[in-house]
Amino acid sequence: MNLFYNVEGIGDTFLVTIKDADRENKTFERKGDVARIINKETSETIGYNIFNASTYMKIEEVGMVTLTRELVETIQEILTKNDFNEELIVDFSPKFVIGLVTEKEKHPNADKLNVCKVDVGNEVLQIVCGAPNVDAGQKVVVAKVGAVMPSGLHIKDAELRGVASSGMICSARELDLPDAPQEKGILVLGDEYEVGQGFSK
Repeated sequence: MNLFYNVEGIGDTFLVTIKDADRENKTFERKGDVARIINKETSETIGYNIFNASTYMKIEEVGMVTLTRELVETIQEILTKNDFNEELIVDFSPKFVIGLVTEKEKHPNADKLNVCKVDVGNEVLQIVCGAPNVDAGQKVVVAKVGAVMPSGLHIKDAELRGVASSGMICSARELDLPDAPQEKGILVLGDEYEVGQGFSK
């Protein structure tokens, strides 16, 4: 689940994104101050727009809003007040984690890409990476599927030149870290970091 709020940009509307869908596959139903966004093909809820949001809650952040249990409870109450009875199911596990690159192989269809296996603690992800300095044995920061980068990019399952990729191995610049080098290359971490632990600036 991703949350977004920007009064100057879109007005007093709080955006709740649960799943992605193509624009042409979306429809909506509105009750009171809430519009439920629906996938036309599956009838699944893919998000909510909460209008007049500041009358329901105080939002300090601009742009991407930090997901907390308290905020989810507040959103659930707003939905109920506006006659939507769907229960929000939220994954609170960290989306930026420490990973260990266990394997690196050349991409079969692209000279500058590598196919990496990355242990993130509870699973091993296959990630296609174009960084010139990636190598087996490195501890790295992984943006898992569902993560939102500081640039606003949503990380999704993808296929790059015919090879499946789930997540992204991040550079310091992509993580918007202070004093990040401008040259291409992923951020390589020291041994003090534990595989699977969450990463934050």
